[in-house]
Amino acid sequence: MPLQDVLAVVLGGGRGTRLYPLTKIRAKPAVPVGSKYRLIDIPISNCINSGITRIFVLTQFLSASLHRHVYQTYKFDVFSGGFVEILPAEQTLNSIDWYQGTADAVRQQVHRFLSREPEDVLILAGDHLYRMDYGEFVRFHRESRADVTIAVLPVSAADAPRYGILQTNEEGRIVAFREKPQTLEELKGLESRHDDERPYLASMGIYVFRMDVLARLLNETSGDDFGRHIIPTAIESVRVYAFPFDGYWEDIGTIAAFYEANLALTRPHPPFDFYDPHRPIYTRARFLPPSRIDGCHLERTVVAEGCWLYDADIEECIIGLRSVVRPGARLRQVVMMGADYYEDESEKLENRRLGRPHVGVGKNARIERAIIDKNVRIGEGVIIRSHAGEPDQEGEYYVVRDGIVVIPKNAIIPNDTVI
Repeated sequence: MPLQDVLAVVLGGGRGTRLYPLTKIRAKPAVPVGSKYRLIDIPISNCINSGITRIFVLTQFLSASLHRHVYQTYKFDVFSGGFVEILPAEQTLNSIDWYQGTADAVRQQVHRFLSREPEDVLILAGDHLYRMDYGEFVRFHRESRADVTIAVLPVSAADAPRYGILQTNEEGRIVAFREKPQTLEELKGLESRHDDERPYLASMGIYVFRMDVLARLLNETSGDDFGRHIIPTAIESVRVYAFPFDGYWEDIGTIAAFYEANLALTRPHPPFDFYDPHRPIYTRARFLPPSRIDGCHLERTVVAEGCWLYDADIEECIIGLRSVVRPGARLRQVVMMGADYYEDESEKLENRRLGRPHVGVGKNARIERAIIDKNVRIGEGVIIRSHAGEPDQEGEYYVVRDGIVVIPKNAIIPNDTVI
């Protein structure tokens, strides 16, 4: 059932420094995931599948490709009343500053939300991988007569330092909150579940606010961040409840998290299912031809549309749109994002004249445990080995983060290079 009195706000404006170099020239929500999608597709698709079709996306840093993707993908007919509208940071008569944090971003745009007269506002992150029925979330919020409801995930003591930890009473109302407690002493007394393995409840950074309460909290609280400022104030002054969620959820905040979340999709029973026929993940329709696979050995590999794979050995990989892998290449645990275009014959002649590799993976290349961003040219005989257990480093053609080699977008790796 459509929830016309709910407004969704997707926060997509952070710098994404921990995902560098994937965020070197794009916003974090625009980073490709799962061979053909972008991270922003996850919250927007969850909204559409939940009957919430009034959606704002707040953007700031390196947002051109994110804007282009959203405008090319999400179009509603004039009779539905639905929209996905981008609200970039802007200078106004009242403020010349960019968004200073999650709460400040919403504060600067709250007048636009009030003009839509929603009963409730759903605040979402643009860089999480999960599937949730927000309709159930909103119903729980209303049945609890809550002013604010926070989606929470059970976590262990080892995982707790990554999150804001909430403590609830017997009826599910939040009575205490601590942002990223680092010691067992800080965690003491915050147990909310009778579970020795996962006794704590972590905030997922997903909220439902009553519109009037959200406006009042933003006006009366000077802090710029929901987790550090708005939520602690709300717990002290209004009714804040916890909505329990125990499905798959991953914060794609680091290179390691991004890499592992993608490789998990190659498993026989992946923790996140892109194949759910009733709750699809939407993305831009590109009208690409089917992938052509000739003489290859493929095992536990996801291949997007429009690829050309020839006489290659590919295992446990994500192969993105328009990827080209040439004869003799061997890929192991590689996330390959593909390309934005096909090279025509004139471009291939120019490559040969310049001694430049073609877009894609060259003949006899050996690549292991790597992320290859879009439009990368990897020459013949290139070797990219695993750097697991080694310190972070940065070279002329690559970056190593968390032991994973990342080849930035548009990079050119000459023939016989060893990384």
